Amino acid sequence: MPLRFGDNVSTAETDYGAVLLDERAGTYWELNPTATLVVRTLLDGGEEADAAAALVREFDIDQAQALRDVETLVGQLRSSGLAS
Repeated sequence: MPLRFGDNVSTAETDYGAVLLDERAGTYWELNPTATLVVRTLLDGGEEADAAAALVREFDIDQAQALRDVETLVGQLRSSGLAS
């Protein structure tokens, strides 16, 4: 399922990754380079498996661990109300 941020979420690229602003709550989420790669891949229409493959290519980690990391991040973004 594609990742979509709510209308109340602003994003900004940083030197270290990205920052998300939840305008409803006035809270910021800082994404490290790994999370930023996952979010970019998913926002560009990729699936979770595509994001995991991007992590494997970029950071030379195990495929199973990459998929778990992607699923965890997506779950946190959705449960926080930032993404659907």
